[in-house]
Amino acid sequence: MLNKDEIILLIEDDRVDIMTVQRALQKNKISNPLHIARTGLEALSMLRGDNGFEKISPPPALILLDLNLPKMSGIEFLRELRSDPELKEQHIIVLTSSDEPKDRAAAFEYDVDDYIVKPHSFNEFTRAMATILAFWD
Repeated sequence: MLNKDEIILLIEDDRVDIMTVQRALQKNKISNPLHIARTGLEALSMLRGDNGFEKISPPPALILLDLNLPKMSGIEFLRELRSDPELKEQHIIVLTSSDEPKDRAAAFEYDVDDYIVKPHSFNEFTRAMATILAFWD
């Protein structure tokens, strides 16, 4: 369940995709606090409160994760997150452009809650976000 004050962490490096997620949340009347990390390393620093980043507190109720990230792939992020006793229980939905079966299988090896391929049109993207968040509502 995602309450109105619970935090969402978006891990996405593409500026247009970040704006699309923000617009889709707005269109779905989701006003939860949204934190944005542009790399997996940055996200881990935000979750742990290290490397000059303030710790996200309380921890995010939901992480939206792109797999195609610079410096540390989404799969590498999942591996690191799940090996950390303080972070391993985080709820994660993969939101990526990759429809590769190997990527999907690799993500589910790390117990993600769902795997969604980014739709191409904004209306489809908005519907996908509504579906994602209905599960958490």
